[in-house]
Amino acid sequence: MGLINSILFPVDFSPSCIAMAPYVRRAATLFHSRVSLIHVFDPASYNGFELYIRKPIEIAEEHHNVSRDRLDSFLAAEFPLAECPRIVVSGDAATRIAEVARTGFDLIIMPTHAGAFRRMLIGSTTAKVLNDADCPVLTSRHALTIAPRPIEHRQWLCTIGLGEDSERVLRYAHQAAIEARGQLHIIHAIQATDPDLPLQLDLEERIQSEERQQVRERIDELQQKAGIRAPVHVVVGSIKAALLQAAGEYDADALIIGRSPQSGADGRLRDLTYAMVRDSPFPVLSV
Repeated sequence: MGLINSILFPVDFSPSCIAMAPYVRRAATLFHSRVSLIHVFDPASYNGFELYIRKPIEIAEEHHNVSRDRLDSFLAAEFPLAECPRIVVSGDAATRIAEVARTGFDLIIMPTHAGAFRRMLIGSTTAKVLNDADCPVLTSRHALTIAPRPIEHRQWLCTIGLGEDSERVLRYAHQAAIEARGQLHIIHAIQATDPDLPLQLDLEERIQSEERQQVRERIDELQQKAGIRAPVHVVVGSIKAALLQAAGEYDADALIIGRSPQSGADGRLRDLTYAMVRDSPFPVLSV
């Protein structure tokens, strides 16, 4: 069994979904995965006149049937109905997508909606799925009708901290890179010294050099535990800016980042994760 055997592709019939289809197909081919399309409709999307002349249960049933017919014919050439199951459910889109994903899916690939996704992620369906889904979620940066470039055996970047969860993220990134026939690179950022501190330049450089060495030793330890030997790029600066700048130096298929393994009261989507998903130049696979 591979790492990604079943992909869930949420669709809302938008141009972004159509543009995303070739990318999802390529990912499925690369990982030998089965794709299922899911559409979530709002059972309360009827108008007042409908409610006046018909029972709510009748209206909901009709809306379900309309959604089913539309989904069955949507992207039929790219995802033949006989090979790619269709799932129609009602309710809150993010909640239902996360629930369905728990029934046996290894990855959710979500299309984004042009720049609005980047500016207004918090509160969006995508952000809620990132918070709630147990499985990895892949999001990509692309214009409304332009698909992200397909996966083509390039580098796979993995940003890690030095905490207990880093080994899990690193193992996943390593396996994904192997199955995609890409080369894994590890990026870690050291927070720059506060510029207001009265440190002399040579002292600051010595401190950063010592910290770099400690970081490399810790990453070497993590790699040994995971049975991995990947190049490591350690950068210094504002964490988010340094990571993004370092990522921009590569020609990558994906940037792999960790989400909290527990949803908790604050959800899985932390501030740095949000920033990386929002601003990464490459598709982000959050695990």
